[in-house]
Amino acid sequence: MTLLEQFDKNEQSLLALWAAECAKRVLPLFERARPKDDRPRKALIAGRRWARTGVFKMAAIREASLDAHAAARDAIDDDAARCAARAAGQAVATAHVPQHAFGAAYYALRAVAAADPARAKPRMVRELRWQSGRLPPGLKKRWRDWQSRRLPKDLKEIWRDFSKQPRQTKEQMSPKCRNPV
Repeated sequence: MTLLEQFDKNEQSLLALWAAECAKRVLPLFERARPKDDRPRKALIAGRRWARTGVFKMAAIREASLDAHAAARDAIDDDAARCAARAAGQAVATAHVPQHAFGAAYYALRAVAAADPARAKPRMVRELRWQSGRLPPGLKKRWRDWQSRRLPKDLKEIWRDFSKQPRQTKEQMSPKCRNPV
C-alpha cells in the first residue's frame, strides 16, 4: 500500500476537519498581523465545506490553498503569521492529499514557536498535546509515523519530550482544552 492509498474518504474528511482546527488555533496570529487579509480564513472555510459535503472541486481547493500560501509569502516580516497562513493552506489541501493535514499541524506548531520564541518548547509541547488529543484514535498511529519520517530534527526533539510525558486524562484538562476551538 502506498502512502497516498492508506486513507479512505471518511478518514480524509476527519483529517481535513482536524487540520482546519489545528490551523484555526493559530489563525489569530495571522489576522493580528494582517487584519485585512482574509485568504487563510477563506481557505479554512473551503476545507471545512469539502469535509462536510464531500463535494470536491479541485479548482476551488487549489485556489484556496494557493491563496493562503500567497498570504504567507506576503507576511514575510512576521514568522508566526507566515506559518499560520501556511497551516491554513495545508489544511484545505487535505481535500486533495490527506497527508497535507499533517503539514497543517506542523505549521501550526511552527506558528506557536514563532509567536513566543522564549517559551517555544513548552508551548509547542502543549500544542502537540492538543493536536494529538483531537486526532481521531484510528489515525494516531499514522500521525506518529508521519512525525517519525517528516519532522525536522528540532521538532523531533520536542516530539521525544512530548512522548515521554504522561498523558492527561480528560478530567485533568481544563474545560477550555477539552473543547475544540
